[in-house]
Formats: sequence, C-alpha cells, structure tokens
Amino acid sequence: MDMKHLISVDNDILGGQPVFAGTRVPVETLFDHLGAGVILDAFLDDFPSVTKEQAIGVLETAHKLLSPKNNEQFYPVVA
Repeated sequence: MDMKHLISVDNDILGGQPVFAGTRVPVETLFDHLGAGVILDAFLDDFPSVTKEQAIGVLETAHKLLSPKNNEQFYPVVA
C-alpha cells in the first residue's frame, strides 16, 4: 500500500502529527495501544475510521524500517 494511503501529515490536523490518512487518529495511538497489550481488532473497534489495511500497512512499514538489513542507519543514532 502506498504511504499516502497510510499516513498523512498536515499542519492543520493535530499540528502536523502523523495520522492515518483520511482520519484524525495519530499513528502513535496504534503503537500505544499495542504496547499496552490491546489487540489490533480492539484498536480498530475503538477507531473505526482506521481501516485494517491501514493499520497492517503501518505495522509492515515499521517492520521493514527496523529490519536487520536497515540496522546500519540506526547505529549513529543509538550508539
């Protein structure tokens, strides 16, 4: 899925915080919920404007960015 269908950033929506495209739901909220042990389906029930495809797409993108093949880009930041 194209990133423009997953996430949007607009200074007029929540001060430019990344949100799920077409919503006012911050992407961070998904990670907060999952970190608190809330399952994906419960998150989607709480935020019906976010599609399952969007949520999975964001998780897949995060996974790709944090995969071992991309680790070298993080070394200068965390070392």
